[in-house]
Amino acid sequence: MTRIALLVSRIRIEEKLLLRALENAGAEVQLVRDGDLVFAPDEARLPVHADVLVERSVSTSRGLYALRMFEQAGMRTVNRYATASVCADKILTTSALQAAGVPQPRVRVAFDRESALEAMEELGYPVVMKPVVGSWGRLLARINDRDAAEAVLEHRQVLGSFQHHIYYIQEMIRKPGRDIRAFVVGDETIAAIYRASQHWITNTARGGVASNCPVTPELNEICLQAAQAVGGGVLAIDLFEDPDRGLLVNEINHTMEFRNSIETTGVDIPAVVANYVMSMTA
Repeated sequence: MTRIALLVSRIRIEEKLLLRALENAGAEVQLVRDGDLVFAPDEARLPVHADVLVERSVSTSRGLYALRMFEQAGMRTVNRYATASVCADKILTTSALQAAGVPQPRVRVAFDRESALEAMEELGYPVVMKPVVGSWGRLLARINDRDAAEAVLEHRQVLGSFQHHIYYIQEMIRKPGRDIRAFVVGDETIAAIYRASQHWITNTARGGVASNCPVTPELNEICLQAAQAVGGGVLAIDLFEDPDRGLLVNEINHTMEFRNSIETTGVDIPAVVANYVMSMTA
């Protein structure tokens, strides 16, 4: 029987659904809590033995380091460390998309206060400042003018960690009150949702309302291009609809949440993911 290790921080709805889907696909599933792991990287010795490890850690850092050490010891993983490490860092994601020619919003990266201010002036207000590492729409700042920029930068300088002293600045897209989250598994965009909100942040974690988004040929093409740019696997692609430039890739998520998207799209997302994982052992 195929053995699948499901790496978790805690068991959320997504992990319960994946566990059931993997078992229905014929796998023997072992739940592995990331806090219980002890690695011996100098000996390439694994604390868990399975045919494939599926990484679902809430902690980005735990998930990345675990993927690296499991892969180094020879275990197949979903997603691969190379993919996860790019998706976990917005600067690396932007660089990968740029190298692949995938349309995205204009971005500036700066390393001190004065250069960050210059970058914002160049892009033109309003702009959005994002943490380099982060999810669920946390610590995003819409900056409407120079006064607001100076205040946000001062807070980041004084209160932030070293990562908060790297300034990732994105142009503000005039989206139509919504964005798109599309789900890519392997070489297929299996489903997509609109996330609508009266607030400028449309994440469902921040109150955005999900509705079905048709997977058009245009949407499928840009999503597959984006997925391939970061190494492929099981990914959620967040996109903006720009009135002049069309679809733009905003971010890529390597440990996606999908609880609000199964009924909305009519697609059994965990079953598709489970079949993809099982295909890796064929």
